[in-house]
Amino acid sequence: MNDTVILESIADYNDMVGVETLHPLVSVVDFSKVGPFVHLRQNMGFYAIFLKDTKCGDIRYGRNIYDYREGTLMFMAPGQVMDIENNGEPMQPMGWALLFHPDLLKGTSLAHAIKDYTFFSYEVNEALHLSEQEKQIVIDCMQKISIELRHAIDKHSRRLIVTNIDLLLNYCVRFYDRQFITRNIENKDILTRFENLLNKYFESELPQTVGFPTVKYCADQLHLSPNYFGDLIRKETGKTAQEHIQLKIIELAKERIFDTRKSIGDIAFELGFKYPQHFSRLFKNETGFTPNKYRIKQ
Repeated sequence: MNDTVILESIADYNDMVGVETLHPLVSVVDFSKVGPFVHLRQNMGFYAIFLKDTKCGDIRYGRNIYDYREGTLMFMAPGQVMDIENNGEPMQPMGWALLFHPDLLKGTSLAHAIKDYTFFSYEVNEALHLSEQEKQIVIDCMQKISIELRHAIDKHSRRLIVTNIDLLLNYCVRFYDRQFITRNIENKDILTRFENLLNKYFESELPQTVGFPTVKYCADQLHLSPNYFGDLIRKETGKTAQEHIQLKIIELAKERIFDTRKSIGDIAFELGFKYPQHFSRLFKNETGFTPNKYRIKQ
């Protein structure tokens, strides 16, 4: 089914799945207490975290389809679209969902920190796979929020709800760190492919026609989201993907500076710089020498 349901509010989602709206800006859904419903393509105006306990259809999110296995956590930011591919028949999901509107965070520290939780813009095939212990921690956090939603609203309610959302997100940062570590072999392969990609890029005419490669370009070529790719590179190497690209440019520049038949401007153009002074500034920042002084020094 190709129809897209626009879910602007928490109440819109609750109505779709048939649960009571206890708070206009936040909801916790225990799908074991929800009946079967038809899953449609959804465009949500709020943050969503889904914990899938069983297979319940293939989820298309962005460019990829992911066949969810048990204990998978997926994150969505406002405006993103999720599509569950099925035959249009009602399905019984299992697991949990935490939904919260950006307005809930206004005036809190999480309103500024939410952008640092980069997994909200990961692709679906970069989802978080939980151990049993990790899954229980996630459920415990959601249950605490659910209990607070059923408590009579008082001056502490919003702070406690937001604090528990923040706690859950921080646990997810830890769990992703663990996932990056346990997938070390796959990550090393991505690093190798990244290096090969840069080599091929600078051997081509792309730098002269397009400029030097961006992090987004590299992520797209490696079939990763920019944020996941950037986080993976930083966790594996301690440097950002942008720093790696710049180091590759400096490495190639050092080699080409030996060829005195080429001017510094020629080398800058070959490496994708529109203006030689931008190349000279980067080179000096990285080496302590201007390109001309480096050439003389050698």
